[in-house]
Amino acid sequence: MKAMRIFLVAGSAMGLALAVPASAAEEAPADTVAAEGDIIVTAQRRAESMNDVGMAIQAVDDATLGNLRVTDMRDLTTVAPSFTVSQSYQGVPTYTLRGIGFNTINLSSTSTVGTYVDEVAYAYPIMNTGPVMDLERVEVLKGPQGTLYGRNTTAGLINFITAKPTDSFEGSIKADLGNYQTYNIGGHLSGPLGEGIAARIAFRSENSDKGWQVSNTRGERLGEVEKYGVRASLAIDPASGTHFDLSVTYWRNKSDTVAGQGIGFTPATDLATGTSNSRFFNAPGLGAYLANNFPTKASQADWAPEAGRSADIGTGLGLDGPLAEDNRFWGLKLRWDQDLGETMKLVSLTSYNDFKRDALSDWSGAPFEILLQNTVGRIKSFAQELHVEGEAGSVNWLVGAYYANDRIIDSNRTLLGQNANVGLIRGAGVPLLASPIFNSGGYTPLELSQAFRTYEDFGRIRTKTWSVFGNADAELTDQLKLTVGVRYTEDEQGYNGCSRDFNGNMLPNVNVVNRALYLQTYGVLAPPISEGQCNSFDPATGTFGEVRSALKEDNVAWRVALDWSPNDDTLLYASVSRGYKSGTTPINAANLARQNAPVKQEKLTAYEVGVKATLADRAVQANLSAFYYDYRDKQISTYFADPIYTALSRLDNVPDSEAYGVEGELTIRPAAGLTIAANALYLKTRINDYNGTNAAGQPENFDGAEFIYSPKFQGSLTLSYDTPVTETVNLTGAISARYQSKSNTIFEDLDLYKVDAYGTVNASLGLKDESGWSVSLWAKNLFDKYYWSAVASNANVVVRFANQPRTYGLTMGYEF
Repeated sequence: MKAMRIFLVAGSAMGLALAVPASAAEEAPADTVAAEGDIIVTAQRRAESMNDVGMAIQAVDDATLGNLRVTDMRDLTTVAPSFTVSQSYQGVPTYTLRGIGFNTINLSSTSTVGTYVDEVAYAYPIMNTGPVMDLERVEVLKGPQGTLYGRNTTAGLINFITAKPTDSFEGSIKADLGNYQTYNIGGHLSGPLGEGIAARIAFRSENSDKGWQVSNTRGERLGEVEKYGVRASLAIDPASGTHFDLSVTYWRNKSDTVAGQGIGFTPATDLATGTSNSRFFNAPGLGAYLANNFPTKASQADWAPEAGRSADIGTGLGLDGPLAEDNRFWGLKLRWDQDLGETMKLVSLTSYNDFKRDALSDWSGAPFEILLQNTVGRIKSFAQELHVEGEAGSVNWLVGAYYANDRIIDSNRTLLGQNANVGLIRGAGVPLLASPIFNSGGYTPLELSQAFRTYEDFGRIRTKTWSVFGNADAELTDQLKLTVGVRYTEDEQGYNGCSRDFNGNMLPNVNVVNRALYLQTYGVLAPPISEGQCNSFDPATGTFGEVRSALKEDNVAWRVALDWSPNDDTLLYASVSRGYKSGTTPINAANLARQNAPVKQEKLTAYEVGVKATLADRAVQANLSAFYYDYRDKQISTYFADPIYTALSRLDNVPDSEAYGVEGELTIRPAAGLTIAANALYLKTRINDYNGTNAAGQPENFDGAEFIYSPKFQGSLTLSYDTPVTETVNLTGAISARYQSKSNTIFEDLDLYKVDAYGTVNASLGLKDESGWSVSLWAKNLFDKYYWSAVASNANVVVRFANQPRTYGLTMGYEF
């Protein structure tokens, strides 16, 4: 790995931001022609060369995405190495860009990295778990984005630009055959339907009938894939100067959920070093399993046998059915462009997204019933933007307003009958059964021994956000351009929810044991709960009940940038920008009410300087930038020192932290059809004097700690080619190597919670004939590297989430 890192650094000469040709932008005029090596982007919501934009941007075209098999958000890390994707134990992706991320487990939380499809906000990362299909390109914008796009973000944004309807008839079909019994098919049809109207329909189906994860104890498999999606688009020009762009997207994901790899006990439940009494109640045989099954390859994993988890034990109803998702999404977008004279245009962008989830997952990391969850949720998101843009002499300007209204239900039913915390509570409750004060319900020893097997976490969230914004680019001279943008935003969020009883199974442990322990800790005897009621305890009122909160925040995001072009091939820029991420409320297993308290908005002020240089008659592109982030009230998911369970989850704000780094890219086109791109990021992150809680439930000052999922070095080296081998046939494909150094997944410096350094290689090799047919061989993780991108814990076992082992296959296609 050290050799690979040296190679990447030497090859990059400044490394990051894959610069490969992209096709013309959606709003580019018909006569826009990009010079060789030029990249047309819409980062500032109008078509312009990426080399003319004073911002760190990457743009990747559809050909490169296809050659590198970018079929999932996780695959974007191949072409944008400063972007990483990890997984929470509830299966929600965590996005990190330049070290800025938010490690939430909830589908109801927005990300520091905004994701957009044709400028429509997909505000919740879980919305991006369907198939990626029919793209024109992907743009990655780094740094706070608060002045031009719909919602504030602190890390940056990723905009997926889909392929649009065409004026002439065309189509394509592609089919994949691969290992793990993989068979995928996708394609599109596009063309005119009549005067002034064109349509496009695209689809993709992904299937893999053999799972890549194998149980250590039973030989069962997980990892089968079943996804399909479709997008239909209309482009309508009813009159001169009027254009409508309408699209509907639908996808379904019924793939297996991923199991974790158990690697050890949490600090609180480790029998050798832990201080919590729960360490004496680990499931019999769990210690031996963890000691004898430490993972050495990606396929190793384990989960609770279905026969055990599906069985009912007293009032503790089991969870049956396959460990799989059943998620669906549909989205509607309508864009209306209306010319208002020769130099002004009105743009209306209306969207509605509807996501529904029903997933069964086992996060135990072992063949025991330590943590299983049936996660059920719904997100309904409406947004409307209206803006006017235009030109006035040497000034390009845009002013507008944005409104969004989201309705979210986020819930899960949890099964944890063999968790150490459950054993502790059951054991502690036995002598209390004799007390008429605590056991007023007359619970029996058998009922107590079957209690606390299952419960529900439930939250209902309602958010509203509105903003007004403006942006202007002014050419002060032929060589100097000033950009100024500002956005005022108000966010409101209402929440109600709790952890609550399910089918009476929580009544013996809550009414007997929890009430007794709360009396001892807080000096108040809470009234007992009944079936289906909340069991989150509020020490301030001395009662169990629903948790409610309301957030109302406002902020002013802004950006000022100065670009200097001393000649046609060089751009130097300096910028200062400020972005915010709105506050949010968690849905946790909330023993105490304050575990579900919201966190306030975070603020990031970014200082950046950079240079973009086109050299050697446009055969070389060299970009370099340096940045410093002043980070206030960083949102984190961390631990809570619980008086019963030692360490449970909560959200918190870190008052002061910082990040700084250098990133760059070197793109060389030594011959027609051949591109070599090297990219790298060097990053330093630091927490400043934050008093928090560690994984053992003890107070700790984390001054000097690194951000999680923020390696010091990330880099990639890509060679892409499209070279004639006969008069009609071209050799096509790409080879890409990516490397990142080790990183932490918590603020503590514990080896068990680290992501080790790793490097991977993806490759494809194919032939394409001018008649339209193509064939290619491809491989992802070519050298079958065992690596993981996330580590989590379930209050008993620390688990890794391994990335897939080597996958490979054959793709055949035809374009017409």
